[in-house]
Formats: sequence, structure tokens, C-alpha cells
Amino acid sequence: MTAREDTGVTPKPPLLSVRKLVKDFTLRSQAGDFGKRVLRAVDDVSFDLAPGEVLGLVGESGCGKSTTARCILRLVEPTSGDVVYKGDSLIGKKHTEMRRLRKELQMVFQDPYSSLHPRRRIRHAIAEPMIVQGMSAKEALARVPELMRTVQLDPGRADAYPHEFSGGQRQRIGIARALSVNPEVLVLDEPLSALDVSVQADIINLLQRLQRQFQLAFVFISHNLSVVRYLADEVGVMYLGQIVEIGSAEDVLASPAHPYTKALLSAAPVPDPHKERSKQQIVLGGEVPSALDPPTGCRFHPRCWMAQDICRVEAPALIERGNGHPVACHFAAEVIADKQPHLDLTASAGSPVPSQD
Repeated sequence: MTAREDTGVTPKPPLLSVRKLVKDFTLRSQAGDFGKRVLRAVDDVSFDLAPGEVLGLVGESGCGKSTTARCILRLVEPTSGDVVYKGDSLIGKKHTEMRRLRKELQMVFQDPYSSLHPRRRIRHAIAEPMIVQGMSAKEALARVPELMRTVQLDPGRADAYPHEFSGGQRQRIGIARALSVNPEVLVLDEPLSALDVSVQADIINLLQRLQRQFQLAFVFISHNLSVVRYLADEVGVMYLGQIVEIGSAEDVLASPAHPYTKALLSAAPVPDPHKERSKQQIVLGGEVPSALDPPTGCRFHPRCWMAQDICRVEAPALIERGNGHPVACHFAAEVIADKQPHLDLTASAGSPVPSQD
């Protein structure tokens, strides 16, 4: 990903690189242009994604995760920065070039209810990306049953409409549609948040199987670290538009070096009921500051129990600070030494999530 210890193994070259990504939105008040303000939703975000790797981007709602995802695929245009796929920059490419590249870069959206056209039969929804990429309608429609079986849907229901399916089934349809053009990268934007907990487990198992079966690279966006631990090789933690900690899932989840990461981990449920009862949860004070008027210095300092004077005036750089992975905190060593609970990884290494159906 970023700074890593020398293990003697040559790392795979990145399939996707995001460099210093920035996205500003201009907001206009009722007073007209004199009242316009700039909201920086994504601020200097950088990461690499290797072939077949799963990167989990986590953080509270509104931290810029979804905007980052849309900038990667240029569904919204970045203000600055670069997105490089297979050594080729995506920024500035024409619409026709991006249409061709989206065969390899696909997205699964958060809401399975709004991402499907309510008046189109499922077979046409799944076939559409293949037709857009130049396949004949006959060939595309012929592939639909196979794709439905891949995501564990009954091909006999291909002529049904979206409203005839449950939320989990609609999300499977969205996954089948994304897989139809044989992508190398899937960007999954909170694919579980609109689903019941009992359905989430099955979708996680499905994604884990598909990622291994097709050797897909995932950018998996979530606010739930308990979910990310089952899928991610690497984890990036975002706060108020910035990545504050990034590294291997094992390093970040077992030895967090940023107070915000520790707070997120303390709120994640632990499978062992005895550990769950005995763990100490970190309750953050105050509210997430507005991206229209972010705090000076470290953006987390108004809510941080370890903040000191330097945190209020000097923004910490995202660098490796002796903890094995980059972190944006002046007191990373003290955070590691602080004996707050971290996420139990004993059930996460390749273990499927048990279905609760």
C-alpha cells in the first residue's frame, strides 16, 4: 500500500493508484455568488490498490468515502489530484475513453432500491453493461442466466421486475450487473448499509467468494470495521475528508496508532460475549466538525482525549512513525502504548461470516 516494512518480498505493482485526490463542492447561499462557500469533501487522499487486493475505506458517515469512490471512477470530477489505472491516468480522459475503461472498473452502489430501473426487467438490467460495451443484445441476454447463478439467484426470475425482489436479492442483481463485463476492480460503496443484518452476512460471504474466484481487486467502503475485517487486506481510516491511518488490516486493526481508529474499534462488536462485556468503549465527545469550517491543526483534536497544544496548530503529516504503517498523529507511539481495546482478529483471517437466515 504505502510505507511498509522490508519483508524481502517484492510487492506487486499497483493496479490502481490514487494520488493527492481533492474534491471541492461550491455551495451558494440565497444571497447569490457573494454567499458562496467551498466544501472540501476529499482532501489530499492517496492510496494504492494491488491486483487481487481488498482495500477497506472506513469512517463515519460524511467523511468523504463515497465521494472518493465516485472520483475514482470519475462519476464526479476531482478538483485536483490523479487516479492512475495500470499506469495510465484517468484524469482528463474523454467520455468515450472512460466508457471503455469502465469495463474494467465497475461500481456496486449503496442503495439497491434506487440503482435499478423500476420498469426494466432484471435480464435487461444485467445485460445493459455488456451491450454498452459492444456485445450484441442476443449474446448479452444469453449470459444473464449464468450471471444470476453466479450470485445465487434463480435464473427463472430473469423476467421479473426489481420490486419483486428483496433488498438482498436486488444487491445481488447489482453485483451480477457489475460482474457482467469481467472487471478487474470493483468499487463497493456501502453495499450492506441498506440491508437487514441477517442479509448482510450472506452478501459478505458472496463477495468474499467472488473476490477469490475471479481474483478481483476491491475498494470496499464501509463505516463498519467488523465487516471490513472479513474482507480487507488493507485498511484506510478516513476522518473529515482525510486518511488518518492506512496499512495492512492486521496492523491497523490489531495495533491502531490513531485515536480515531481506536475509537472506531472500541465501538465494533466482538464475537466473544465475555470480551464484549469486559471491553471499554471509547465515547467521543462533541460532533464531527463541518467540512465547511474544519478545525485548525489536526482535524480530530476537538474530539481527541489525547490532544495537546501542538495538535491545535500543526496538522500532522500522514507518515510512518515507528508503528509499521502511516498515521497522521503527533502522538502515535503514545496511542499504541495506551491500553485501549482493539478489534479481536481471531475470527477474521479468511473466516466466512456465519449466515443468520
